[in-house]
Amino acid sequence: MESKQFFLGLLMAFLSLSSSIFAFGDATNSAGLADQAISENKGESGFAIRELRGLGAVGLQTLFENYAADIENYKKTGEVTERWQKIAKALDSVAMQKDVYASKLFWLTDLEKAKSESKRANKPILSLRLLGNLNEELSCANSRFFRSILYPNAQISKYLQENYILHWKSERPAPKITIDFGDGRKIERTITGNSIHYILDSDGKVIDALSGLNSPQTFYDFLYSGNALPRNTAQTQIAVAARNSALTNYRGRKYQNLTTQINRIGKNLKLEFDTTHQPNRNFEEMPPAIMAMTVATTKMIVEMPDLKNITADITKYGEEQIKLESWKQIAKLSGKEAKLDENSINFIRLQVAKNMSDQELKSMITKLEEYVSIDTARNEFLLRPTLLVWLAKGENAELENFNKRVYSELFLTPQEDKWLGLYAPDIYTALDGNGIN
Repeated sequence: MESKQFFLGLLMAFLSLSSSIFAFGDATNSAGLADQAISENKGESGFAIRELRGLGAVGLQTLFENYAADIENYKKTGEVTERWQKIAKALDSVAMQKDVYASKLFWLTDLEKAKSESKRANKPILSLRLLGNLNEELSCANSRFFRSILYPNAQISKYLQENYILHWKSERPAPKITIDFGDGRKIERTITGNSIHYILDSDGKVIDALSGLNSPQTFYDFLYSGNALPRNTAQTQIAVAARNSALTNYRGRKYQNLTTQINRIGKNLKLEFDTTHQPNRNFEEMPPAIMAMTVATTKMIVEMPDLKNITADITKYGEEQIKLESWKQIAKLSGKEAKLDENSINFIRLQVAKNMSDQELKSMITKLEEYVSIDTARNEFLLRPTLLVWLAKGENAELENFNKRVYSELFLTPQEDKWLGLYAPDIYTALDGNGIN
């Protein structure tokens, strides 16, 4: 009996010691994984990256702490060493966002996990829909602007880390075009497509939506106001009714504020706005890509020169439909002018500094802010009222149905059109298969 008690006590002591050893190992293991994440051994680095991603935002933070000096050195010098390439790859793979060194944001790609984390942390979800993947260089143009203009913004980055669970999902691959000069030089771009941010409750229902590219201030205001709304649906019937009433009042106030601004600015500039949502389209005749492109101005400036070269008819659509000068005035009068913060400017500087002078960079930033201002005004006064009306009516409040309507009726890129308006079957190209395969 004494022998049995002795061995039982010995076993309990061993288990206690083992527990403390393994707990200590867990506490330090993430640092070891951070070292392994840039290993020459691909199997070892791949394993470490998967483990760190499994740790969530903690795993990403471990990488930032482990390579803080390297990250700061890159921000100051822009020097792309072999070591930096490995660190950047590890950071982006764990975060699932390209160039995450600038934003420090951790993204989930599984909505169910995002919903579970939302309930655990009592935070809403910011869900991004885009063409392509957020962790790849050539995702759609708008999402690339998000990575350079919005997510690195110091105020936005901090607020997102503290107040939201982040999620993204690809709507479809981003179409790409390559111009080959035949001597080794190439220009590669994405063509068409748009993005939208949704604020979701922990059940995945849409609380609010903001389409396209907006100024940092407008995007922050969207995040701030959406975070203050009630978001828990698993409550009593009375609480649910109160929540729905609060959401309806919020959307109504937003819509009223926008229409008031629209009327004031319209009278001032003698312009007419059509803020009613477009009717359901006959998808037997798909909207041409150049028409969809005019929905997003900043993206259009990047893509239009290439798209003009492969689109048959640009007489009806294009820059003339945008009326850029009028929208510049509207952005100014409505206070929608964009201003990039130093973090975003430094990010852009690192991307392009090798190819331009400081004066050229300054000129480019000024022009970029101008286009983002136009995009913000157009999103606020042409697209946002429609989104608010749809939400207020409770139409397609379920995310997937709502998102399908957005891409079909607002972005003019319906799922039914597999060519995204880029192919006209009635135009002969003198190519085998008429140039498609």
